[in-house]
Amino acid sequence: MALTQKLQLRQAQALVMTPQLMQAIKLLQLSNLDLTAHVDAELERNPLLERASEGEADTAPEEPRPDGDSAVQTGDWLGHELETSRSSIEARLDTSLENVFPDDTGARLPVVEVPVQSEWAGIRGFAREEGDYNLEAFVAAEATLAGHLAEQMKLVITDPRDQLIGQYLIDLVDETGYLTGDLADVADKLGAPLGQVEAVLRLLQTLDPTGVGARGLAECLVIQLKERDRFDPAMQTLVEHLDLLAKRDLSALKKLCGVDDEDLLDMIAELRALDPKPGLAFGSAPVQPVVPDVFVRKGPNETWTVELNSDTLPKVLVSQTYYAEVSKTAKSAAEKAYLADCLQSASWLVRALDQRAKTILKVATEIVRQQDAFLRFGVAHLKPLNLKTVAEAISMHESTVSRVTANKYMATSRGIFELKYFFTSAIAAADGGDAHSAEAVRHHIKKLIDTETIADVLSDDTIVEKLRGAGIDIARRTVAKYREAMRIPSSVQRRREKQTVIGPS
Repeated sequence: MALTQKLQLRQAQALVMTPQLMQAIKLLQLSNLDLTAHVDAELERNPLLERASEGEADTAPEEPRPDGDSAVQTGDWLGHELETSRSSIEARLDTSLENVFPDDTGARLPVVEVPVQSEWAGIRGFAREEGDYNLEAFVAAEATLAGHLAEQMKLVITDPRDQLIGQYLIDLVDETGYLTGDLADVADKLGAPLGQVEAVLRLLQTLDPTGVGARGLAECLVIQLKERDRFDPAMQTLVEHLDLLAKRDLSALKKLCGVDDEDLLDMIAELRALDPKPGLAFGSAPVQPVVPDVFVRKGPNETWTVELNSDTLPKVLVSQTYYAEVSKTAKSAAEKAYLADCLQSASWLVRALDQRAKTILKVATEIVRQQDAFLRFGVAHLKPLNLKTVAEAISMHESTVSRVTANKYMATSRGIFELKYFFTSAIAAADGGDAHSAEAVRHHIKKLIDTETIADVLSDDTIVEKLRGAGIDIARRTVAKYREAMRIPSSVQRRREKQTVIGPS
């Protein structure tokens, strides 16, 4: 059969990942902090974007329109080569806007403003333009652990060579106060005898906070015990066998330390009073509070009201006035192309932010509907839920729901939860009824263990029987896995601990 060449015309449909769709997907999975940083970067890059002041969000159009409703006069838009109407944008993209935002219902939510910079920002020196002082400029910087140790080292170490070694060792101390480097490597790098490095470390270990510079937990506890003059032979034996203390093998510890029950309990109480991470009091990173993206409140007629947190939604607008002024002076093709790119990028960013807000609200509303029993009665009534169930209910793809629930939080009357918290696996019911949520089963297991007595410590097999009596079909290994995940010791360890603390019944 001879091979020949010929031309054929075929028509086919294919899914195209447009840059606008990629941007919308990226914004959808960002947390509120990452979204704020992304919008700030776009505001710096794109001159046609601006923050909307209060009251402008409800009336501002989501994209510039060359009509009489625009903030710019109609004459300013006539005569320019770039058209920004819906039809012209669709013509340039060769597709409709609905193809880029398939979940868009046409309704538009008001865009919410990003918290602007403090009124103290952008000033020169210590005073504002009004003549007031910037109080923040006079606030002392937070003391760090390295700085705190360096100041003390100058008082206890006077030799310049020892100070150099001491500063090198201070740089190796992590935020918890432990020395992370090896002394032999330090001596080799600095060209100093190992004994000299060890002597400098012993001096550093006398500094405040007590226990700093230790190379392990045991050494950290020893330093603090010596400071309190409580490092006797019995306590030394207890510190050397911390592994037995972790296993709660108190009978073996009594034999090794040569003490009775009362003395051993006093020694353990002294250890618990020590600080295992002394460095955290200095220079620790500030705890960032979780800012919820969605609020859930009780509404009328036993319903739930779901609303977005306005503080986490950026509010940006396309500066139509500035575009009209600049486009008049654009002469070269490069200038016109740059303006066209900025205008289109700004329009799509505003639309993507709007779409992100509506998608989050839609997913959160469905989660609230699915987990109504949890909100009313507690974690014991948390239903098993997966992404597919929510996606089918709101006519979205599972990947979209997965992106929406990533790094998003919901504030309810029972606390603040990550959206992914509401998606749990299902545990079959023993009587063939509705399945139970894995989180609810874990809560049930913890409740059973919390109410056990010293005379009736529940084993994993006993917990399985009680759960099956409550209609939960679960295997023993699953109970053990859930118990270990909640850091609950085994029945043997719990019984040993209760007998030691309470005494044999």
